[in-house]
Amino acid sequence: MSVAGQQKKTSEGGVLEIVKIVVHAVIIAVVVRTLLFQPFNIPSGSLIPTLEIGDYVFVSKFSYGYSKYSIPLSPPLFSGRIWSAPPQRGDIAVFKVPTDNSTDYIKRVIGLPGDRIQMIHGILHINGEPVKRESAGTRTIVGENGVNRDVPLYYETLPNGVRHEIMEIDGDTGYYDDTKEFVVPPDNYFMMGDNRDNSEDSRAWGPVPFENFVGKAQIIFFSVRPGESALAFWKWPWTVRADRLFQFVR
Repeated sequence: MSVAGQQKKTSEGGVLEIVKIVVHAVIIAVVVRTLLFQPFNIPSGSLIPTLEIGDYVFVSKFSYGYSKYSIPLSPPLFSGRIWSAPPQRGDIAVFKVPTDNSTDYIKRVIGLPGDRIQMIHGILHINGEPVKRESAGTRTIVGENGVNRDVPLYYETLPNGVRHEIMEIDGDTGYYDDTKEFVVPPDNYFMMGDNRDNSEDSRAWGPVPFENFVGKAQIIFFSVRPGESALAFWKWPWTVRADRLFQFVR
């Protein structure tokens, strides 16, 4: 074989090897994203003070088993869930919102199948009993008129002992602070945001079918200030919220 022929063969072999590496990397990425962990960013403030705008979290796909929504593009390969494990009250989970079955939302599991859920004057009631709520101080936010104001924070303790913070921007007189009583159907869950007066959740569109769950939020692996891009690495020393990195989501 001539030198030119040998060089061409070597070049083709190099290109083929690169293609193999890329294909393998794509397959590994799809498997990891489908079966193990998927990253999500937090674009809204509905879970403040637990999750902030600009947080990036890893969601474990295996926590609740798998449905078609565990797979990219949600192909209708099967219905229901396989290897399923039910969500626990207090979990923060990613799911497909039932209004379109395609948009990813992230909220806290408040109601389990069979529960009766109602908000009365800002107090969460589960099965007719008010959930314990204690003052946790205040948080300063920028109001609609651009003026800073302090809003109340509370510790809420769910019936299974999960204790977490909530925020009440409008006190106990917000739009969703008084609701009808919702009865959670079998195989459904009632989801709410911790920022109670700034969260579109099951109080608006009802319980979420278990099949719609994508996974459980586990850890904040990155966080940038609101309005900043995580890709702008040259700004990281100033835009990254280092105190939020590698915090478990609770």
